[in-house]
Amino acid sequence: MRILLLEDDLNTARYILKGLEEEGHTVDHLADGRDAVAQAVAENYDVIILDRMLPGLDGLAIIKTIRSAGRGVPVLFLTALGGVDDRVEGLDAGADDYLVKPFAFSELLARVNALARRPHTKGEETRLKVGDLEIDLVSRKVTRGGDIIDLQPREFRLLEVLMRNRGRVVTRTMLLERVWSFHFDPKTSVVETHISRLRAKIDKPYSKELIHTIRGSGYTVHDGS
Repeated sequence: MRILLLEDDLNTARYILKGLEEEGHTVDHLADGRDAVAQAVAENYDVIILDRMLPGLDGLAIIKTIRSAGRGVPVLFLTALGGVDDRVEGLDAGADDYLVKPFAFSELLARVNALARRPHTKGEETRLKVGDLEIDLVSRKVTRGGDIIDLQPREFRLLEVLMRNRGRVVTRTMLLERVWSFHFDPKTSVVETHISRLRAKIDKPYSKELIHTIRGSGYTVHDGS
């Protein structure tokens, strides 16, 4: 699954990130409420884990904005506010579930899995297509010209980010944040290495290139039409 974690306590965030990534999920983490609401509305996630008390914008305001934008993504409130009135307020604001800190990771994982099993909300994009290249975000299947292309999880996420921004330039910094959750430059060639691997699978066997380098800017995916 692709999960957005909105949590400002770094120790709690690291604990959740480690557990979810060990389960094979891709997790984006943000700690500021203003950044969080922009990301939640702009991107598609399978589940959002949301702390109620975030700097910049609190969790209630974030979920109200998500719902007013027409986003039906399942949202789990994870918070120290455990009173009955707090729970009711969170659920009434649009949350699908509510878990109080401290918590057991096994319970968090079970709740996340239960939310993800709910039917997809109508109107949310489940397939991405550029030329004859297609991603099915539900089955996690990639095809080009009808050929099934086997990608590693990080390669799939990289291609997903590029295709969600089809026709637009995606910078190296954006890829580091969205694919690797790095909010700093690790001073390695990790992006370039993965782009090269992706090209070997997506472009090299075919006559038409879809992944393009914009020198000094970043990368883009388009079919030239």
